[in-house]
Amino acid sequence: MLSGKQKRYLRSLAVNERAICQIGKEGLDDNLFKAVRENLKARELVKIAVLKSCELDMNEISIELCANTKAELVQKIGRTLVLYKQSKDRLILLP
Repeated sequence: MLSGKQKRYLRSLAVNERAICQIGKEGLDDNLFKAVRENLKARELVKIAVLKSCELDMNEISIELCANTKAELVQKIGRTLVLYKQSKDRLILLP
């Protein structure tokens, strides 16, 4: 569980990042979960864009992504999600 200070720090890092994955009209599928897991393992912090063509609710998407990738939701703003999962290598040192 991330503290408020840690989430603020991660949000500040995510501002400069581009969205790694996009969720479109296909919605959530196994390939998307696999891509997010791989990116989380490589980067620890992942920004995901949800396109307007996606018919799922943002809350549904965030809950499903966090459950299937075992990541924590850092930020949900507009149609963008930021997820964090600490890797064994610890690329990001949290305050």
